[in-house]
Amino acid sequence: MSENNCCYRQKQRTVQETKKLTTRLNRIEGQVRGVKNMVEDGRYCVDILNQVSAIQAALSSFNKELLANHIHTCVVDDIRSGKSEAVEELCDTIKKMMK
Repeated sequence: MSENNCCYRQKQRTVQETKKLTTRLNRIEGQVRGVKNMVEDGRYCVDILNQVSAIQAALSSFNKELLANHIHTCVVDDIRSGKSEAVEELCDTIKKMMK
C-alpha cells in the first residue's frame, strides 16, 4: 500500500465529476486571491466583506454538490454492501457542516 492510501479512504470519481468539482474549486481559489489583493490594495472593508460572502456561498454550493455525490455513490454503495455505519458517518458529516 502506498503512503497516499494508508490513512484515508479513497473515492473513484468520473472524469466529469472531477472536472466539475475542480472547476468550482479553481473559481473559489481565484476569488480568495482576489480578496487577498483587495486587502493588500487597501480596499474598503465592505467591498471585501461582500467578496468574502460570495466565497462562502461558493463553498456552500461546492459542499452541497459534493455531499449529493457522496450520498448517491459512497453511502449507497456502503449500505448495499452491508456497511450500515455509513449512515452514522453521513449524519456526523452533516452535523459538522451545519455548525
